[in-house]
Amino acid sequence: MKALLAAILLIFSPMGVALDASGPAANFTLKSADGDNVRLSEYRGQVVLINFWASWCGPCRQEMPELDNIHQKYAGLGFTVFGVNVEQDREMADKVLRDIPVSFPILFDDANQVSELYGVDAMPVTVLVDRRGDIRFMHRGYKPGYEDQYEAQVRALIKE
Repeated sequence: MKALLAAILLIFSPMGVALDASGPAANFTLKSADGDNVRLSEYRGQVVLINFWASWCGPCRQEMPELDNIHQKYAGLGFTVFGVNVEQDREMADKVLRDIPVSFPILFDDANQVSELYGVDAMPVTVLVDRRGDIRFMHRGYKPGYEDQYEAQVRALIKE
């Protein structure tokens, strides 16, 4: 029944992409742009927005500055954003990051193992994880204005 409701909401929702999600977020370790290993489990107790993106994805590039604004606004309240690049060749991702610098950590899933764990089937995919480590929201795709929904969800999760 929940899957049917989610499908109906996806089809008829004005946002067209936001799904309530539940269950524990799959833990992962990925190398960051700084060369550090980042483990999702180390961020338990914080609200985490995980954004899967690729350099060839126009909406991904359009969304990145909006995600950076949200990251900067709420980082002091126990919130972080992880930008997870899904490409095998890091060179194009690095070029995008030179053109669109962001303050949140960029992680590299060049073997697409984490993308598969999260069922990434579109670009971008944005996942919101609560302080307990549970997935609470998942968004597929991006259009201008979606960041307002992200921010409202982040605020609600921070208050919990």
